[in-house]
Amino acid sequence: MEAVTPDQPTSRVRKVRCCIVGGGPAGMMLGYLLGRAGIDVVVLEKHGDFFRDFRGDTVHPSTLQVMDELGLIDGFLKLPHQRLQTMDGLFGGTHVRIADLGRLNTKYPFIAFMPQWDFLNFLREAGSRFTSLKVMMSAEAVDLIRRGETITGVRAKTPDGIIDIEAELTIACDGRNSTVRERAGLKVEEIGAPMDVLWFRAGRTPEETENLFARVEPGKMMVTFDRGDYWQCAYVIAKGQYDAVKARGLPALLDDVVRMAPVLKRGIADVKSFDDVKLLTVAINRLQRWTRPGLLCIGDAAHAMSPVGGVGVNLAVQDAVATANLLAEKLQRGCPTENELDAVRRRREFPVKMTQAMQVVVQNNIISGALQGGDQPLKVPLIVRLITALPWLQGIPARFIALGVRPEHVHSKAVAPSQRAGIR
Repeated sequence: MEAVTPDQPTSRVRKVRCCIVGGGPAGMMLGYLLGRAGIDVVVLEKHGDFFRDFRGDTVHPSTLQVMDELGLIDGFLKLPHQRLQTMDGLFGGTHVRIADLGRLNTKYPFIAFMPQWDFLNFLREAGSRFTSLKVMMSAEAVDLIRRGETITGVRAKTPDGIIDIEAELTIACDGRNSTVRERAGLKVEEIGAPMDVLWFRAGRTPEETENLFARVEPGKMMVTFDRGDYWQCAYVIAKGQYDAVKARGLPALLDDVVRMAPVLKRGIADVKSFDDVKLLTVAINRLQRWTRPGLLCIGDAAHAMSPVGGVGVNLAVQDAVATANLLAEKLQRGCPTENELDAVRRRREFPVKMTQAMQVVVQNNIISGALQGGDQPLKVPLIVRLITALPWLQGIPARFIALGVRPEHVHSKAVAPSQRAGIR
């Protein structure tokens, strides 16, 4: 990142009530909710578009419920997507069923697989009717503006030069490598993860159908998602073993993949080099303190999640909903106090800790053992055997994955269009 010194002159200044840094699920959902509430808010997204390879694309029932409460669900579900209701897998050659969302008492008992860029573009388009909301693309936050100990905005780099966004409240939604968090000096507690993920696509034809979600063999694990015209694949490796995988060569990797998932035999030709294989470094961490005066961190900027359960996007959305519920009305009057900002952490920290604890249990008791390999056949863990054998148990992991701990509902008020126009 090009350095920008705090005293570098800028000819452009924009004043807003709230500046959100990061246009991911947390940032775009919060921007939409605050714009809907008539708050003068700007969302800064450092890229020129939302197209990213690693972004999670599982939209869970908790998020679908939020979209319903906002009156957006009909248009949202018209976007191309695939639906998953049961989570089946092969564990050492034995068929298992991990969860059945059909057992949930929820309006949308399925996971929607949708490219995250479609989700984010949908929110941006839906929010464009709010005159109080501005989304600035190609605007990278490079430093914080301070007045004493208080954060009073963000300095951003844009194609037109440096701009200062002066804001009564700055909210960091800029991901697990958050620049805002680092500039604010907020310390991260690392919890650790035993694996990394290789992320790639394999072509799919309409006659290639398979309901398997996960495959686990001694020393190997893979998850596949049916994305319509391609398979999205996540090949799990032990932490730090990417160089060893590359040293074996691409053909060896692809042979392992096809042995685990024969359905990929034709489409795997789409992976032509390691340039087509993206390394996702897995981390689980969280902040102990989410705030400074004038600043709040949410989403991955406050807590990075493991890909176990695919819950990251949905926790970020839940953070955004809780933030709007707790702060939108207070923002109408100015910047909330740090204690008022910390109400978001107090509301969301328990779900985060519970989710991360469950992810660690899965990592330590299933994934780590599978990745160790060895000559012994892989035995299905007792808890997985029980869930498979007793269908009524399948609703328990389904609820955890689909709805999470303490799901949020939209309580922030929508301001009438005539009122929104007057707020700016």
